[in-house]
Amino acid sequence: MVKVTFSPATDLVIHETVEVTKDDLLLERITPQGNLPLYWCNGILFSFSSVPMTEEIVKEYLKGRIHWLEVHFTKMDRYTPVITFESAEYKSTMNVKVIDTSTSELHKEFITWLKSNVKKK
Repeated sequence: MVKVTFSPATDLVIHETVEVTKDDLLLERITPQGNLPLYWCNGILFSFSSVPMTEEIVKEYLKGRIHWLEVHFTKMDRYTPVITFESAEYKSTMNVKVIDTSTSELHKEFITWLKSNVKKK
């Protein structure tokens, strides 16, 4: 019998938050390899970048401490699974997948913190 252990994160360290326009957020997810998804949770559309997985960072992760190097976000009241937009840069219609993470305890806690701690434009 295999023992299964659930060990959720206990600490999220955010090093930078940047509020951006929806268009900029969409454009940053387009890469030559394909379009990366965005996350939506409780009225906020966002992406994050993690720090490189060095030996020290892996030790932090195993202790339940996650580091997000930078979070880009914008307000989006309603969830939609795909956002379609016209890209002048790529001269085409682009689709970006949106993942609803509103059931994630980590993301819910982050969004609550973000709404309370980031100055409004």
